[in-house]
Amino acid sequence: MSAKLTSARTLVVKIGSSTLVDAATGALARAWLAAFAADVARVKARGQNVVLVSSGAIALGRRTLKLNTGAVKLEEAQAAAAVGQIGLAHAWSEALAAHGLTVAQVLLTLGDTENRRRYLNARSTLKTLLALGSIPVINENDTVATAEIRFGDNDRLAARVTGMIEADCLVLLSDIDGLYASDPRRNANARFISEVKAITPEIDAMAGASGSDMGSGGMTTKIMAARIATDAGANMVIAKGAVHQPLHAIEQGAHCTWFLASASPAAARKRWIAGALKPSGQITIDAGAANALTQGKSLLPAGVVAVDGMFERGDCVAVKDQSGREVARGLIAYGSDDARKILKAKSGEIETILGYRGRSEMIHRDDMALTRS
Repeated sequence: MSAKLTSARTLVVKIGSSTLVDAATGALARAWLAAFAADVARVKARGQNVVLVSSGAIALGRRTLKLNTGAVKLEEAQAAAAVGQIGLAHAWSEALAAHGLTVAQVLLTLGDTENRRRYLNARSTLKTLLALGSIPVINENDTVATAEIRFGDNDRLAARVTGMIEADCLVLLSDIDGLYASDPRRNANARFISEVKAITPEIDAMAGASGSDMGSGGMTTKIMAARIATDAGANMVIAKGAVHQPLHAIEQGAHCTWFLASASPAAARKRWIAGALKPSGQITIDAGAANALTQGKSLLPAGVVAVDGMFERGDCVAVKDQSGREVARGLIAYGSDDARKILKAKSGEIETILGYRGRSEMIHRDDMALTRS
């Protein structure tokens, strides 16, 4: 199973508050952070991309603001997040800079992953950061998120990010080493589940409460995260975070639970495009473009002869040949107005026509699924 981590092109690693913040003092666990930074540097050195989803801002801010250790009001938690996020970002930057790595802070809300325009912007930013060799450190934007637009836990945020950037593997570092058939704190003989091939009602029933008062995500949210990640084509592992260099420990066979995806991220994405999205419009292509699509190529504006309907950038559109038969569906890189302006145009003419430098492709091959048999 460890090969699923070592062979992944992109890893998303979620670090829980109970791992990053000392429960007794409320201070940052600096020795752990330094060891983990070395762990990340080792993974980066072998060519893998790494995205970190880090909890801990509220926990650190509570200590600085001297808030009570019990429950706090929403506005107090948001204030703590505002204070703690500064220290958290600085700590990550300092720890990874020691290994020559550049950190980028990204704050997201649930709405950013559900609103199409914001989703595309976040996805583009994250992919660009990875292409430039940076390590994005992501947290929920607690200072502005209200109850109806909050994830409430970073497990599901990490899973959404995994799908957003088509990562191969999601690692949830927690205060528990995996999934048990019953609560191991109450049942010393609880059966450990090392591998989950499908999330069945039985697996759902195994989820228990969080083992820590530092974080907001218990096993229930981890199962939810597993469903999101595996549906997006990523394998997911739950492992103990408190050990130094936990990624290395997983590679060496540490006790953990793997949730297995049934398809690759690319295949899962194309299945989603082909079957789960309703087209907002359609474009008609010439015979040359239709032939190029069957060879796995992207759709260029030069091959588009007509644009029908009203749609925005990132919407799903049906791609039809000149006989009216659907050949593909894809996420279009231009809104309908701009698409009409550049149809039949060469890629090098796009900037002159639109006044800005857009994508060379009308629909990139990674954002397209063939539907003609």
